[in-house]
Amino acid sequence: MALRGRPKGSGRGASEEAGAVKALDRALRLCGVVAEADGLTLTAIAERLDLPVSTVHRLLSTLSSHGWVEAQASDQTWAIGVEAFRVGQAFSRRMTPIAAARPVMRELMEATGETANLGIFEGGDAVFVAQVESREPIRAFFRAGERRAAHASGIGKALLAARPVAEVTRWLRGRSLDEFTVGTITTAEALLADLSATRARGFSIDDEERSPGMRCIAAAIFDENGEAVAGLSISGQSQRLDRASLERLGPVVREAADRVTAAIGGRRP
Repeated sequence: MALRGRPKGSGRGASEEAGAVKALDRALRLCGVVAEADGLTLTAIAERLDLPVSTVHRLLSTLSSHGWVEAQASDQTWAIGVEAFRVGQAFSRRMTPIAAARPVMRELMEATGETANLGIFEGGDAVFVAQVESREPIRAFFRAGERRAAHASGIGKALLAARPVAEVTRWLRGRSLDEFTVGTITTAEALLADLSATRARGFSIDDEERSPGMRCIAAAIFDENGEAVAGLSISGQSQRLDRASLERLGPVVREAADRVTAAIGGRRP
């Protein structure tokens, strides 16, 4: 029996579909090129894409009509448009540090067996905003919104260490570093030395500095400008988080924080 019709994927329809996909690919590449600069001429864009000027001009005209790019009359260049910003904001709303950190925190708790925490720096304190509890019968617990003095907190020290030394020094002026345990850091000199060690290894350690019998390991999460916006930590009993565990799990916490940084489009400075 003779087969009728054209094979699937052949003919004019398939050709038009392939052409549309190719044009879409070029348009997306063009948006990426334009977004990397403050303003590019038509010729410069064509050179970077290795496409004819006429093709690039048609793409720019189409994208411009939808607000993805815009022509800057002052210097005859093209820049990213407001529609690209609007779509980017949708990504920002979805991928806040809390939303991005949730799956990483669950994995971190499973990998370490300890409670995973997310916190921010506000008003001189570390403020806890999310937590995934350990399954251990004795474990750390923080309510959302609970505060801890930054100098006696793993997350607080991780976020302080991510700031310029001069800024931290100004922050310390006239500030009293309250003592909570025999291990609390209570002098500016000692805190600055601790923050220096934190920068060198990439994670901070709260060695029973806030609560006797509890230790914490934390690392900073960074935004697209390389600024610390949150901190990720694990906390648990000192018997479980002994000295060897601190050194072994520190890089694990830092790697987890780096994954959240990547998920929100950030970068470690």
